[in-house]
Amino acid sequence: MTDPWLRSGMSRFAAGLTLIALVAVGVLLAFGGVPFGSKYELKAVFKDTSNVGLRSPVRIAGVDVGKVTKVEPAGDESTASVVTMEIDDEGLPIHSDAQAKIRPRIFLEGNFFVDLQPGTPSADELDSGDAIPPSQTSSPVQLDQVLSALQSDARKDLQTVIQGYGEAVSGKPRPDEDATQDPDVQGETAAESGNDTLRYAPGALRGIGVVNQALLGTQPHDLSKLIAGGQKVSAALESREGELQSLIVNLNVTMAALASEQGSLRATIRQLPRLVDAATPAFDSLNAAFPPTRAFAREILPGVRETASTIDAAFPWVRQTRKLVSPAELQGLVNELQPGIDDLAQATDGTIDLLPQVDLVDRCLTENVLPTGDVVIEDPPLTTGVPNYKEFFQAMVGLSGEGQNFDGNGNYTRFQPGGGGQTVSTGNVGGQGRFFGNATAPILGTRPARPAKRPPYNRKAVCHKQALPDVNGARTGGGP
Repeated sequence: MTDPWLRSGMSRFAAGLTLIALVAVGVLLAFGGVPFGSKYELKAVFKDTSNVGLRSPVRIAGVDVGKVTKVEPAGDESTASVVTMEIDDEGLPIHSDAQAKIRPRIFLEGNFFVDLQPGTPSADELDSGDAIPPSQTSSPVQLDQVLSALQSDARKDLQTVIQGYGEAVSGKPRPDEDATQDPDVQGETAAESGNDTLRYAPGALRGIGVVNQALLGTQPHDLSKLIAGGQKVSAALESREGELQSLIVNLNVTMAALASEQGSLRATIRQLPRLVDAATPAFDSLNAAFPPTRAFAREILPGVRETASTIDAAFPWVRQTRKLVSPAELQGLVNELQPGIDDLAQATDGTIDLLPQVDLVDRCLTENVLPTGDVVIEDPPLTTGVPNYKEFFQAMVGLSGEGQNFDGNGNYTRFQPGGGGQTVSTGNVGGQGRFFGNATAPILGTRPARPAKRPPYNRKAVCHKQALPDVNGARTGGGP
């Protein structure tokens, strides 16, 4: 039988080389791929890699997508290490917000694996050879690490904490603690009060069920979107460990400040129901005010649109007003009036002092002088029956008539004494001695009688507050 390779014209040597090459290619493809192709390598910096070694699997969502090819120190004095991993094509792409965690494998598998989360599609893709930073990696805490942290003092403190917790739960409250509690739980331990809360558990669980039902959302993928958003928030918080620590410290300070003001805070909380009761009508009124407000806004829009043209139309008036208040116009007038204004201010100040005095004079006239002038003086047999102010002017007319001489310009007052048995004399008149005369009737004297000395005059007494003079009660008689 003739060899087919020979029938095709190929030599036996060439046919053998071709067969060897085909077998080698098949073996390479079956046990490791093409040796000259480049594998995707991803590095991750872990703080502790004592639990992972070479050829440890790399998994995404529980599926093997690669293996650990190298573990080497990070190059500094810390215990951090750089883990190099080969990632298969089905595990790509890897994004910049990817996370890597070292997790224990199940009991039958033993050892540990790298749990790789490739990140979100919106983030940038990592190239081969890029590294995941320590802020995006974590290692598991082993039981021996926990036990080594609990030394004798720590274990004793832990026992004290557990005993204290037991006493807090089962211990009876002190009288001062019990006085501030709700009457329903007074005298009960914390455990008994906790059991009492179970009576309200059905209603609370129903509420939790309603909340869980609401968390499902109203549209498909609402819950997955919520979880994805929570993952983004958690990743952002994890990438900002320093800021998160500061936030927790500041929150602790804030809570301490609130605790120090717990009395005021408790009083404020007690006032919240009243605030809510008062706020509800206020919100109702505010809600009722919105329609008129919207209508007012619609009505005012034309005026707002005309504001620009109104301002443009006002510019000529503004220019004229600026000229009016210029130094050549109103400013000059004000400068000219300034001396007169000063004098007017002084006159105004003087008027403030004068007007009260004028008021006192007016009140003296209206409340004292004029009412006194309206009194009729009873002086029999000389009573006239008219107010005394009229008698005064009538006396002035009589004196004017008595003082007339033949040419009307005399300055004498003439008396025509009649004869009688009554002798009348005067005092010393102008150094000319005494004058005598006769009267038919005895002289009564004057009303009021002339006092021996001038009555005292009090300048501080207010005129209008004085009693009206008793003109009819005055004494009649002669002078001193």
